[in-house]
Amino acid sequence: MLDIGTEKTSTKEMDGIPHHLIDIRDPKETYSAGDFVKDAERLIEEIRGRGKRPILAGGTHFYFDALLYGLPEETEPNALLRENLEKRSIDSLMEEIRIRDPRRAERIDPMNKRRLVRALEIIETHGKVPERNATDARFPVEWIILNPERDELRSRIKTRLTKALDSGLLEEVRCVREYVGDVRLNELGLEYKIVGEYLRGERSEDTLLDSLSTKVWHYARHQKAWLRKLSS
Repeated sequence: MLDIGTEKTSTKEMDGIPHHLIDIRDPKETYSAGDFVKDAERLIEEIRGRGKRPILAGGTHFYFDALLYGLPEETEPNALLRENLEKRSIDSLMEEIRIRDPRRAERIDPMNKRRLVRALEIIETHGKVPERNATDARFPVEWIILNPERDELRSRIKTRLTKALDSGLLEEVRCVREYVGDVRLNELGLEYKIVGEYLRGERSEDTLLDSLSTKVWHYARHQKAWLRKLSS
């Protein structure tokens, strides 16, 4: 169901190479970093057991960090605080994180409201998001970094989004929205969130592509910052 907006790898693109953790959840179900770590650990062991080298591809650095260095220290949810935070805008939440924990602000997804709220819950308890010991990864890793220049990346983003819209992204998001509702839709990724705003009449069709391009570019800049630290 989440094919176009996620740019899911097609069977043809797989070219006979086994791919994992695709189509493993219903869109109504959540999938946490903890879930990913359990699944990835199992698959890494199975793939190594066959004498093969597992390759992890993607840009969700929080999940990679969790796999390599362990999950953050557990903090009990604060229901009242969470309720108040949920009423605020993403920009407001992000600004508070920048002020109270600049280190975490550099690494968090600035467009993921659920993670912003959780970060502020942890900051409220500990004063900042506790830093994990990242001196030794749990697995030996060889990084292959694809980090195109700014202008090239912006052009690629716009080309990809244009193709997605031409391929039926609006109809896909419309179907997903009917199935999961607006709250869950906003958690499924930027493309689903922004197109959902258009479907609710909160954005015009004329500005949809530019809005999508801008939001995805902001997220890409955040990823590039993580890559800079990785390669330093």
